[in-house]
Amino acid sequence: MNHVTAPQEADFQPQYRAEFTLGEHSARHLRRILRLYLRGSGLLELVDAAELALTELLANVVRHVPGRRCGICFLLLPGAVRVEVCDSCPRLPVPGSGDALSDSGRGLLLVDAVTDRWGVTSRPTGGGKTVWFECRAK
Repeated sequence: MNHVTAPQEADFQPQYRAEFTLGEHSARHLRRILRLYLRGSGLLELVDAAELALTELLANVVRHVPGRRCGICFLLLPGAVRVEVCDSCPRLPVPGSGDALSDSGRGLLLVDAVTDRWGVTSRPTGGGKTVWFECRAK
């Protein structure tokens, strides 16, 4: 069983990096880690937006990346958090049309709505991308 505990103040790092093959409970565990980092940095007001956006990016990995393998980075900035999800799939994400009757295609529209900025960066060597977002304290 996986347990996540709050980082101790003495060993608190301003970033978290890990690689995962996403499974059934991965989004829940990663949201918890993100929440602990935001709490530790005094950015609790960003939790809801950052967790929602993270969940959407992870859902895209599960749906579109063969093998569901990705890298995660949470980077704490002064008054903000940047979250990056990178994978080896060369296809770039495209925001959907927002059709209310569609079963999918609204994830990036949600990311755009709840974050201050987001984007996609292709790997310079090809074969993958990083999808990222930033949430800033108001």
